Amino acid sequence: MSETERNKEIARRFYAELVTGPAPELLEEFVAHDAVDETAGGVGPGGIEDFRNHLTWIKESAGDVKATVTDAVAEGDRVVAFWRIEGTHRGDLFGLPATGKPFAGHSISTLTFRDGKVVRYAVLPDRLGIIQQLGGLA
Repeated sequence: MSETERNKEIARRFYAELVTGPAPELLEEFVAHDAVDETAGGVGPGGIEDFRNHLTWIKESAGDVKATVTDAVAEGDRVVAFWRIEGTHRGDLFGLPATGKPFAGHSISTLTFRDGKVVRYAVLPDRLGIIQQLGGLA
């Protein structure tokens, strides 16, 4: 298996095994200690702790989350993952307090790898679609 194909497989596992659940005990298997989670916006502690905080937020806001990669494109050390998230709105999500409603949305992420681990992560979620499902916009 080429390095590019291996990175795509790790990206799929990242969502299936780490985000779904989520399972923070797998964090060090997938993420380098000096990794950058761009979703933290520079306000977190940095490194792998930003990923840990991100997973905690997912669990608190989306509860029984399921993340599924629907497609992945890779070149060199970078993977672009197209993925679907499903969950139940249990806590603050994009500024909306918990509604208890189920939701689903699509996201596009870029994951950059070094030695089989994520070293940079950025995600573009469908915030508007999720907010509309949860009744945040009339």
